[in-house]
Amino acid sequence: MFEMLQASTWGRALTEDQLERVACEAREQQVPAGGYAAHAGTVVDHWSGVIEGLLKMSVTAPDGRVTTLAGVNGEGWYGEGSLLKREPRRYDVIALRPSRLVQVPQSTFEWLRHHSLPFNHYLQHLMNARLSLFIGMLQVDRLLSAEERVAHCLSTLFNTDLYPNPRQHVDLSQQEIGLLSGLSRQRANIVLGVLQERGLLRIEARGGITVLDIEGLRRYAAGR
Repeated sequence: MFEMLQASTWGRALTEDQLERVACEAREQQVPAGGYAAHAGTVVDHWSGVIEGLLKMSVTAPDGRVTTLAGVNGEGWYGEGSLLKREPRRYDVIALRPSRLVQVPQSTFEWLRHHSLPFNHYLQHLMNARLSLFIGMLQVDRLLSAEERVAHCLSTLFNTDLYPNPRQHVDLSQQEIGLLSGLSRQRANIVLGVLQERGLLRIEARGGITVLDIEGLRRYAAGR
């Protein structure tokens, strides 16, 4: 846990004493695949980061329909908006694979806001990136084809404002890509084949995909 905090974009900007206090007050949470890291409607009392694993943020309609809002992978953080607004969480957070999380208590989060200008700059940057992500999600949901939706889903994992150290190999199964894109596993499989034929990615026999052209994926997601 300490290594993740120390290596984070905001952690590197803290003083040694500030980082030590955060590490002492934070706690680790382990969530099994399919388990809930957090439930919609609950009081938010911590800020969360992913040490390892993969989560999805989703909302469920009264008729049972589920909409995925975003995925959160290693080194990603979430929950700052609910903490700042002091409101119940608006979405479920579900682990798509076994995941390790770090939870920074609300009191520590607020202490950092009052004592670290670099931390505030990081939060501002993160929330602006999050706003751009959700504006893009509206476009995806309303306008884009299945191929463009998958391209957009994958390209967001290379957003360095949200995930500081993206890797060329994306360790996601076709089912996980489908869940993050709002598609069935079968449909996601077909779409990945199309993107592979276009030279944008390679489906690996050992699992996951390798992104060959991230800028091409972004252009494809934008319909260009």
